[in-house]
Amino acid sequence: MRLLWLTALIVFLVDQASKYAVVIGMDLRGRGAIDVLSPFLNFRMAWNRGVNFGLFANDAEVMRWILVAVALAISAWVVIWMARDTHSRRALTSAGVLVGGALGNALDRVVFGAVADFLNMSCCGIRNPFSFNVADIAIFAGAIGLILFTGRKNTP
Repeated sequence: MRLLWLTALIVFLVDQASKYAVVIGMDLRGRGAIDVLSPFLNFRMAWNRGVNFGLFANDAEVMRWILVAVALAISAWVVIWMARDTHSRRALTSAGVLVGGALGNALDRVVFGAVADFLNMSCCGIRNPFSFNVADIAIFAGAIGLILFTGRKNTP
């Protein structure tokens, strides 16, 4: 379980540091957009009040706290699931990646009222209108890892 918590802490810190560096340090909040390696990597400020890609976005204050509660509940469920049985290092790492990302986005909702999304990637003449962040990547990667590395008897 130590591996899960260490991984979660690292992911959480990387997510929060990247948000601080770009959103506050580079003043993306005020600037709105910064082309880094256009069109492949751009910073585009987006305040996500919903879940992925703004789904269920709602300016109601109650939705903010519901989404914080959902993130905390899912994180707790994953931790309990991992603690109940022996899991491989890959499964524990995947769980930590997911939990770290979920807690990073939950903190954004508490502090800012929305998740700070800023990464935008486009390629090959296709313009991507969506922004995301390190926590979003971690949640997705952690969920895929849990699908791949659990469900059958794994050796630690």
